[in-house]
Amino acid sequence: MTQPVRGFMFDVDGTLVLGDRSGAGQYKVLPGAGEVLETLRTRGIPYVLLTNGSGYNPPVVAARLRGVGLAVEDAQMLTPSSVTADYLSRKGVKRCLILGTPGVGQPLADAGVEAVHPEHPGDHNVQAVYVGWHPDCNMRDIEAACQSIWAGAGFYVASDVPFFATQAGRSIGYSHAIVAAIRSLTKKRAIVLGKPSTHAMRFVARKLGVRVAEVGVVGDDPQLESAMAIATGATAFAVATGLTPYEAWIAMPKGRRPHHALHAVGDLLKNGLIP
Repeated sequence: MTQPVRGFMFDVDGTLVLGDRSGAGQYKVLPGAGEVLETLRTRGIPYVLLTNGSGYNPPVVAARLRGVGLAVEDAQMLTPSSVTADYLSRKGVKRCLILGTPGVGQPLADAGVEAVHPEHPGDHNVQAVYVGWHPDCNMRDIEAACQSIWAGAGFYVASDVPFFATQAGRSIGYSHAIVAAIRSLTKKRAIVLGKPSTHAMRFVARKLGVRVAEVGVVGDDPQLESAMAIATGATAFAVATGLTPYEAWIAMPKGRRPHHALHAVGDLLKNGLIP
């Protein structure tokens, strides 16, 4: 039996909005998203948004979501880089090689971790390699990451899932392909710090000020949000507006089936699932 929900974590793409492939913030708001967030805000129930997209600094994403009418403060918007900044700081990492756009490394820099990019392939004096949103990745970047890992750096990734939901349908996750290339050369597995990692779940709970078991996790991907909630004892709310149809959610076997299957995020209100 799950614990009462005292705080919520929402996925973004496929749950609250559908974005475009470029990640430039052209959002289509999904049914009920605005009403659900506004209800939580007015009732004083804590909530955060955690996207596996890492290309933009969280305040930038929050501003774009506010621009389409969603109640999201800067501090409520989280990316895998938010989790990574916390995780690496706790491990005492001072310098990290970033494979990604400037927004990937900004949360690390804000937390005091020097974020360097592979402009100088001979410079491997880093303690960690972190892969995020990197549509312009080239072989120089791959080699710099491999050289750093061979020299002893840890290997981390924002997201290692192959697909995510957009307005145009299923799109590939660049970091998945980049990590596969690095892993094939170094034989080292990357530690995932975005969803569905336990690192991300614990970080979310700390942000909400509740226990992990008291978090309601709302998302569209059985390999991400639902899996993360089930594995950590949180409550899984699954929506059918992204990667997974409603029929597929309710047909899932015990152990993978979410606690609540919803047609859309607005069903949290319609079905009386908000405390």
